[in-house]
Amino acid sequence: MTGWRLLLTRPAAENVALAATLGAAGVYSSSLPLLEIEALEETAEQRALLLELDGYCAVIVVSKPAARLGLERLQGCWPRPPAGPRWFSVGAATAQILDDYLLPHGQRATYPAAGDDSEALLALPDLERALAVPNPRVLILRGEGGRELLAETLRGRGARVDYLQLYRRVLPSYPAGSLLQRVRGERLNALLVSSAQSLEHLQQLAGAAWPELARLPLLVPSPRVAALARAAGALHPIDCRGASAAAVLAALRASPAPTL
Repeated sequence: MTGWRLLLTRPAAENVALAATLGAAGVYSSSLPLLEIEALEETAEQRALLLELDGYCAVIVVSKPAARLGLERLQGCWPRPPAGPRWFSVGAATAQILDDYLLPHGQRATYPAAGDDSEALLALPDLERALAVPNPRVLILRGEGGRELLAETLRGRGARVDYLQLYRRVLPSYPAGSLLQRVRGERLNALLVSSAQSLEHLQQLAGAAWPELARLPLLVPSPRVAALARAAGALHPIDCRGASAAAVLAALRASPAPTL
């Protein structure tokens, strides 16, 4: 896999961890974060939701930032997790953060083994069982905005759904032309995005250079983002079927590295 030379676009700390794993496998990478996490101030309404946590049958955490920021607030209300809700996450990395809080108290987060997306989570039998109570209530921890599929589907299954929005994702400031300069200067031959929003930011930063960059392989975390990438003009999206380092490495092993 030494032929791959990737541009990593996740938040800076996540790029560092992913770069270390890729480097150990012989993959060169360059970090250009296109997502910066900006925490939102807690409101009285959000505080009230946390204080009612024992009234929910399920808590769903959709990302690592939501897990970190949510636990910071949660531990001020609940030094130990209440027995009521079952905990779910979209991916294994988010579940690991939650388990630091849950495992010492005999609980753990459930996540889909195949696929880091809402569709895979909604297919879990454990989630269906958690909803099998009178008047089910679900709390979703997430960033500002985002997909409505989880909430809409759960409401269709008879649940009342509340959001705890903890952060927003913003595009860091870079000089004009810096993205194309990085790709050309380091002879990068593939791009990696972790979400639909990072894909939007990639196109925004690329500007007039997007048609050139769209010819490169673009690693994405799910079929949905792959479809969005194709619609945006990306010629070679590669669906990693997950956002973990293991999923990225598996996708790289399954695809030959391009030559520039």
